[in-house]
Amino acid sequence: MSEAVLAACLLSTALVSSVAGMGWLALSMPVHAQQVWGGAPTAMTSRVLRWIGVAGLAVALGLCLIVDHASMAVLVWAMALTGASLLVAFTLTWHPRWLRAITPWMRTATAGAGNERF
Repeated sequence: MSEAVLAACLLSTALVSSVAGMGWLALSMPVHAQQVWGGAPTAMTSRVLRWIGVAGLAVALGLCLIVDHASMAVLVWAMALTGASLLVAFTLTWHPRWLRAITPWMRTATAGAGNERF
């Protein structure tokens, strides 16, 4: 595999990791979880989502650092975070249930039950 193709694959993976990380961070907030699942997550679920969100963003930074020198990698990472946050914000606005794709282990709250556990 050529160096350019490898760099493109690593940067694409960094972008996907940024979107997933931002999505997990958004879903750790009760208001966004309500939009996506129909109920607020437990405190433990919110903590787990926050940690894996941060891990996703750290992985994206690591991948950017593998591809470029530090100053360029941080710039690319910042642009990836900006694009990812916009994508997650627009998804929450138009089709919030699409974010269920990044949390396949979560159950959807059923209407009227009131005491669901995630």
